[in-house]
Amino acid sequence: MEIKVLGPGCAKCKATVDILEKVAKAKGANVTISKVEDIREIVSYGVMSTPGVVVDGKVVHYGSVPTGDKVEAWLK
Repeated sequence: MEIKVLGPGCAKCKATVDILEKVAKAKGANVTISKVEDIREIVSYGVMSTPGVVVDGKVVHYGSVPTGDKVEAWLK
């Protein structure tokens, strides 16, 4: 599973990466997490409010730090 965090590197973006890593590790999920900081690439996903989360090419969240429950649902 490939997960991308879209954002310029702000505190919320870093918190999003942290929660994704924490939940993935707890679940034993095999994921690759990468950060996308290029504004043009972020906009290409249709995301205008960061942080955004893309799971296997699909935008699943944007505008806030996701909850652990939401992250768990994405990893199923």
